[in-house]
Amino acid sequence: MLVIGCGIVGAAAAFELSKYDLKVGILERENDVALGATKANSAIIHGGYDPVPGSLMAKLNVRGSELCEEICEKLDVPYKRNGAMVVGFTEDDVQTLKGLMSRGISNGVKGVMLLDGDEARRREPGLAPEVTAALLVPTSAIVSPWEYCLALAETAMVNGAELFLRHGVENIERDGETWKVTAGGETFEAPFIVNAAGTYALKIHDMVAERKHTEKSKRGEYFLLDKAEGTRVGHTIFQCPNENGKGVLVTPTVHGNLLVGPNAQPVEWDDTANTTEGLNFVRSTATRSVKDIDFRKSIRNFAGIRATTDADDFIIEEAAPGFVDCCGICSPGLSAAPAIAEYVTDLLFKAGMQAETKEDFKMERRRIRFKELSDEEKEQLVREDPAYGRVICRCETITEGEIRDCFEAPIPPVSLDGVKRRAGTGMGRCQGGFCGPRISELFVEDFGKTVEEVLQDRDGSEMFTGRTKEVR
Repeated sequence: MLVIGCGIVGAAAAFELSKYDLKVGILERENDVALGATKANSAIIHGGYDPVPGSLMAKLNVRGSELCEEICEKLDVPYKRNGAMVVGFTEDDVQTLKGLMSRGISNGVKGVMLLDGDEARRREPGLAPEVTAALLVPTSAIVSPWEYCLALAETAMVNGAELFLRHGVENIERDGETWKVTAGGETFEAPFIVNAAGTYALKIHDMVAERKHTEKSKRGEYFLLDKAEGTRVGHTIFQCPNENGKGVLVTPTVHGNLLVGPNAQPVEWDDTANTTEGLNFVRSTATRSVKDIDFRKSIRNFAGIRATTDADDFIIEEAAPGFVDCCGICSPGLSAAPAIAEYVTDLLFKAGMQAETKEDFKMERRRIRFKELSDEEKEQLVREDPAYGRVICRCETITEGEIRDCFEAPIPPVSLDGVKRRAGTGMGRCQGGFCGPRISELFVEDFGKTVEEVLQDRDGSEMFTGRTKEVR
């Protein structure tokens, strides 16, 4: 069994398949997991009010949202059910909100209700005075998307799956009852394949079947604001959705920041550049919903690509014998991921896969977050290992012990941003300006790298390219 891609859908598929007595391999073209849309999105677990009733999006969003909370609790992933509000400004918006509430009820979303502007501001004082109505969605949540993906992938590996990083798929051929996949200079054979390659999924599909759909990639740009703005709102604040998606949102993050975005700009599938035009649009649109956002507190801008197609729904189907596509997994893909994995597994069984459930499946994962411990727990931990007493990231209070923990995890980081996604270093105001050099030294010390080999993120992002001459 091969899973192509280790973003949130591929990781969830591998996690689900590792519950069975199967040999599971995961092929990922990047040097780490979660480097595509999974690390650059709104980090929202949607309640499920938006998808058309009866669609795969609707069915899998609600089920996936329910599964996510349980998974995050068991695998120690930051998650908070903070609820969402979809706000409106006009009578037409009120009618849209009523339609969304009806959809939500049809989709099985619990607790949705329509509020007038005054009640919405009573619950969320930061809303702009122009807001006349809001749909309250109490089941909506926020999550750390890359930690969610990492936890699923690590759990799959603990249960026997193998991850092959830097293994971009080059060719797929059918040989009798088996698929032969060339990736990273190696050949893999498997009777079944799950195509979860994100924005590459249609390109992978083209290797085995005729194209039925076209890509319509859209770039979404964001502001990430300092924790000083993190309490600006408690709920995730949406505007009424339109043809470009769920619109510009304002939301707290599980790490205590404020996230604002995205826009929806049609682009080539890999164009993640930020633009002045796009960011200005995000800023002006967001302030219609939430007053007084201080964009001077922005500490980072980023952009992600939605893997959208000309289809109005997720494309999850058997494209060739034993080859299951997961294409066009745009929003609510993060929310739906574990339910997508269940759905894919059912398709594989229908396609002839035979496997028994493991009796010894392991589903437990814990990590130390030093700053969240009590004083007594901190003192005990430092006595046991002095590395936890050495703070490397001052902005986020992340210790050397936590960094070395992620070095020893099932999927260790290979870059500074890889450490950031696991331990939280570099997520504060200085964005790694202080802790980056020391973490680079730890890579040299623990992995035997030279300083010139230390990466910021993807392959080719070396931090240091030469040495200065000593001046006497």
